[in-house]
Amino acid sequence: MTPAALRQPQPAIEILAPATAAAAAVLDPATLTFLVDLQRCFGPRRRELLAQRRERQAQLDAGALPDFRADTRAIREADWRVAPIPAALLDRRVEITGPVERKMIINALNSGAKVFMADFEDSTAPTFANLVDGQLNLCDAVRGRIQYTSAEGKHYALRGDPAVLMVRPRGWHLDEAHVEVDGEPMVAALFDFGVFAFHNAAALHARQRGPYFYLPKLECAEEAALWDAVMAHAEQALGLPHGVIKATVLIETLPAVFQMHEILHALRERCVGLNCGRWDYIFSYIKTLRAHPDRVLPERGQVVMSVPFLKAYTELLIQTCHRRGAFAMGGMAAQIPISSDAQANAAALDKVRADKLREVRAGHDGTWVAHPALVPVAREVFDDHMVTPNQLHELREDVRADRDALLASSRGTITRAGFAANIEICLRYTAAWLDGQGCVPIQHLMEDAATAEIARAQLWQWLHVAQQPRFDDGGAIAFADFDAELMAARARLSALPIPGQHQVGAAAILLHRLTHADQLADFLTLAAYPALH
Repeated sequence: MTPAALRQPQPAIEILAPATAAAAAVLDPATLTFLVDLQRCFGPRRRELLAQRRERQAQLDAGALPDFRADTRAIREADWRVAPIPAALLDRRVEITGPVERKMIINALNSGAKVFMADFEDSTAPTFANLVDGQLNLCDAVRGRIQYTSAEGKHYALRGDPAVLMVRPRGWHLDEAHVEVDGEPMVAALFDFGVFAFHNAAALHARQRGPYFYLPKLECAEEAALWDAVMAHAEQALGLPHGVIKATVLIETLPAVFQMHEILHALRERCVGLNCGRWDYIFSYIKTLRAHPDRVLPERGQVVMSVPFLKAYTELLIQTCHRRGAFAMGGMAAQIPISSDAQANAAALDKVRADKLREVRAGHDGTWVAHPALVPVAREVFDDHMVTPNQLHELREDVRADRDALLASSRGTITRAGFAANIEICLRYTAAWLDGQGCVPIQHLMEDAATAEIARAQLWQWLHVAQQPRFDDGGAIAFADFDAELMAARARLSALPIPGQHQVGAAAILLHRLTHADQLADFLTLAAYPALH
């Protein structure tokens, strides 16, 4: 049965989802007119850039390797800096991220972190209800009126001096199928950005708190330039001064690491920093070099931030940012408290401290955590080792990260346990995602789409590339191993009280199809999206 459409006076746009109070509140006629304007102005250019992505990947699959661009050398070698960073963002030593769920927003804003990144992307399953509810939640948060009462009667509300709010819209690769403009799905990034900016940009600007955004999964400077044009257009349409919309770009694709100067330059009037999106970066390394048998990574647990290609990536990011006057933000600590085992909890916190110590000593200006309980842990490390609000003065002129360093293969092994763990993580996350949950606790880690992407991309590459790798016990990695373990994991997980339990079967069918396919699918979420309601 086709859901009743929520129809609005603007004939060019149609909302193909059931009418709800949240949808009516955030998708009023004026907002819809703004969305149509964004789609018509920028949808065609986004389509061109996605086509260019496919062309570049075809060249890489044919044997080419990513490299620094010859045509933009002048940008890399010239002396220039990004615009001054707003006062509200000068100290970002600890940032917390999470989905746009009401309770999460309140807890994150109250957590003691300097910044909360409200995430419409990898930690939010994009059901239309999740999206419009999330937008309404953020409207209430911006106005200081957000509250929540749990089923048990516990009440949540904002306390004084909450974290600075930043919003991550979805990446350029995604459509919003529930919204059609001129008969075509709207660009998901423009929908997320447009609804939030229309309702909140003026209020945030009046308080000198934004609006501020995180931009995900960019691959090149031209994609950054498109975001710059979108933001400039929005400023003009909403009556804001030019340049007040600021952005931090996640460097979480392998192609983007070769264009960090160019990305900062394209956004130089509004970019305040780059972030090491480490999990998506590992996924992108696998996906980008999927046809290169000499670049196959070992199992995920062995791909730690000290391996050469990741160390080179983070240090080059710090050097690049600080040369240009931008912040270099560290990566995510995904651990969550282990209340049932004090010893295991202490060990997990020690890992977090070691990771944050590595980051602050390297020169990062701040870091990410996924759970409020980790905020004081990360803050203590940065407070002890970063007495200034940031480390822009640490220029890291010692760093020499050339193409070979950024592409260096990583030594390690593939165990049968690691192979099975990839299957289980991908199954559990995908089942929860299909059930509308984008942020899922698995084995005491808060997992989002990035870790599931690593898992399923590794499975595909291990099974498909020439000169297939072998298990550490000498056995060949074969489809029979995958099929048997997938069947066993499906049976085991279907009997457990886990998020999305009733979707485990559908997740297994999807993972089987994607892993057996001759071509690695670009994104798990793209493949799974048609099954999401």
